[in-house]
Amino acid sequence: MSLPSFPPPLARLLSRLPAYPLSAALAAALNLALWPRLPKELRAPMEGRRVRLRAVDAGVTVELVAGPRGFVPCLGGPSPDLAVSASVADFLRLLLREDDPDTLFFSRRLLLEGDTELGLQVKNALAAVDWPPPWVREAARHLLRPPGTPS
Repeated sequence: MSLPSFPPPLARLLSRLPAYPLSAALAAALNLALWPRLPKELRAPMEGRRVRLRAVDAGVTVELVAGPRGFVPCLGGPSPDLAVSASVADFLRLLLREDDPDTLFFSRRLLLEGDTELGLQVKNALAAVDWPPPWVREAARHLLRPPGTPS
């Protein structure tokens, strides 16, 4: 699916928002859609590990830590164990499984910094679950369809 580039006016607006509410919203979404699907043996290596996600074209950075009951937003503090940067479109392609993380990494569209072993564990955990759930896939496709295209 061809995704439009992120609108610069929206990026300017989002980049001015505080990071914590965005982190809390993403943590809540992941706890609903992803956490219940992750087997316990895949959750364990991520618990207590801090991850920073940065959508470079949107000017948005969120930080999360995995706890025993799911993802929790972070506010300031130490450097993350893993930092992942990509465009909004590339994060969505990963979410919808339209692009492989390795392809994006080797084409320098996905940047990993920090604990690369943790990055590999996260990648393997996401690959091991039935993701995304059909309702997430359909909602994303509906939201991302070009204007004027029938649903």
